[in-house]
Amino acid sequence: MYFPKKEIVERLRKEYPVGTRVVLLRMDDVQAPQKGTKGTVRGVDDIGSLLVDWDNGSGLNVIYGIDKVKKLDTVKTI
Repeated sequence: MYFPKKEIVERLRKEYPVGTRVVLLRMDDVQAPQKGTKGTVRGVDDIGSLLVDWDNGSGLNVIYGIDKVKKLDTVKTI
């Protein structure tokens, strides 16, 4: 199993803070949510996996270097 360097994990935590909305592009898992499923990041673990609460109820993590998501644009209301 590949473990990313600490610097990469820290970069991921800055790029995907808690609450970031993402859409699934690819996940290598037979129980993966369908491509295009949206979710909310609830954290990044110590091996760089994105912890995501998918809108369909799934809780599968996005594995760094294997699975792929895209950040969704967000609008901030002041």
